[in-house]
Amino acid sequence: MQREYRSWHSPSLGRTMEFLWFGTWGTPVLVFPTSKSRFHENEDFGLVGALADKIEGGQIQVVCVDSVDMESWYCGWAHPAGRVRRHDQFEQYLTRELIPYIFHRTHQNRLATYGASFGAYHAANLAARHPELVYKAILFSGIYDIHDNLAGYWDDLCYFHCPMAYIPNLDRSGSERLSQVQWVIATGEHDSLVEANRRFSGLLSAKGIRNHCEIWPGVFGHDWPWWKQHLRRFLP
Repeated sequence: MQREYRSWHSPSLGRTMEFLWFGTWGTPVLVFPTSKSRFHENEDFGLVGALADKIEGGQIQVVCVDSVDMESWYCGWAHPAGRVRRHDQFEQYLTRELIPYIFHRTHQNRLATYGASFGAYHAANLAARHPELVYKAILFSGIYDIHDNLAGYWDDLCYFHCPMAYIPNLDRSGSERLSQVQWVIATGEHDSLVEANRRFSGLLSAKGIRNHCEIWPGVFGHDWPWWKQHLRRFLP
């Protein structure tokens, strides 16, 4: 399986950002790590390996992005206004730097995105704010509300980076834009976040946005064995 390490100094973030690229042909899939983790986590825990046949067969190319969670949502010493600004800079890195690079390299103009746990927040927020870039969002065991990371603080930037806040207020045109995305939401029925995933699915449905929601029966679901087992089903 072709594997490539890349990095560059990000003007958006003012620091070096790293990522891993797997494959040489196929649909690009942008993969986020879980909370506070790094670009190599999904490889370390075997998720990329579970997709090896699809990568080697030219069906997909997997790009494992780094996070700045410890500088943004999980930066306990920073004022919440600074946390959300840092996250907004991270999104600028994605939309102005990394994703244009992915599109140029793959000769495609939309990608799939995947994340689990807090990575699902990143995948969902990117897809909801930029449906012109994302054709499918695969969200496992996710968090979609960032109030708990803000210690009671709230401003317009927080609002526009909180899917559970801004999606309910979308007008018809906005809902139609989100309907262009294929939404997949899943976790186990014993996950402590199961209701958060049901609510997010219900929110999309209430806005007329079709989505596929799976609650896996009889299992916890919020861990790597389930994510590795099910992700491949939702990729080309």
